[in-house]
Amino acid sequence: MNMITSLEQAILPLNSTMQDAINALNISTLKIVLIINEQHQLVGVITDGDIRRAILAYHGLNSAVDLIMSHKPVTAFQGDSASKIKHLLEVNKLLHIPILTQDQRILGIETRDHLFGVGKLTNPVFIMAGGFGTRLRPLTSSCPKPLLKVGRKPILENIIESFSSFGFEQFYISVHYKADMIKDYFGDGSTLGVDIEYIEEKTPLGTGGALSLLPDVFEPVILMNGDLLTKVDFSELLAYHQEEKAAVTMCVREYEFQVPYGVIQSENNRVTNIVEKPVEKYFVNAGIYVISPEVIHKLKVNEYLDMPDLINACLANEERISMFPIHEYWLDIGRMSDFERAQSDAINFF
Repeated sequence: MNMITSLEQAILPLNSTMQDAINALNISTLKIVLIINEQHQLVGVITDGDIRRAILAYHGLNSAVDLIMSHKPVTAFQGDSASKIKHLLEVNKLLHIPILTQDQRILGIETRDHLFGVGKLTNPVFIMAGGFGTRLRPLTSSCPKPLLKVGRKPILENIIESFSSFGFEQFYISVHYKADMIKDYFGDGSTLGVDIEYIEEKTPLGTGGALSLLPDVFEPVILMNGDLLTKVDFSELLAYHQEEKAAVTMCVREYEFQVPYGVIQSENNRVTNIVEKPVEKYFVNAGIYVISPEVIHKLKVNEYLDMPDLINACLANEERISMFPIHEYWLDIGRMSDFERAQSDAINFF
């Protein structure tokens, strides 16, 4: 796809909806949506992070883009030097910047990748692959769950290849149950073009406790359960975490269920309203986190700690915990029905 086509796909009129913006972000390679008025002037931009924050604010897919866009985006102008545009990208920690004429019409988009070159990400990825997979027995009686095949590849190989496609190349895999099978299959990761080291839990330490076994880290770490499949953009997740200046960023999914009865609202013993079969919505943990190095440095080595306890400790210290809602494909392969669904999904997604 050439730049002109991608730019055209990234431009939407002001009367568009959030669903239109999501579609444009998925189609265009530029990872930004430009909103224009009837005079074809730029009036706002929408990034992946804006979509996530809109979901957290319970904006519906039919919400107007005017409600979720950034109304005062950083821009450059025709004739600005490359060094000036680089400075704007660096100072504002941007991935892209619109280039405008003096009357605010769009000429193009300059990107960090184009000006600085596409580089590998040095942030470590920590994958939890030590569980017993008891709910998938008998499949896991002789094979660890991360090595069960979805389509033609093991679950864990799909995960590593997904991260690699976004520029991640340093992996730590926590192993316990049938650890040698996982190590024998992936080795040092060279066959996949990545570097893999293994963290061996002599006894299960919980997700938070396993983090304490990592060597010194100085950048945010992405932590993920080794039985998940998703099409989330991990580079956008990392950028969101840094933008939020969070100690921990949790990926979440919107979960809804319908109460099968009429729900009574009341004050004391007086009925104030009755709602017939209401739909309740919650954000639930999606098993993917970004953790700042300062949090990891505080952990006690080899001490059992679950992620809820780690997050609650951060909250007690008044550290910022952010949510990153996933609207892309996501599947937790926890039960046999999930594994069967993954096989059919593999045709379309993997």
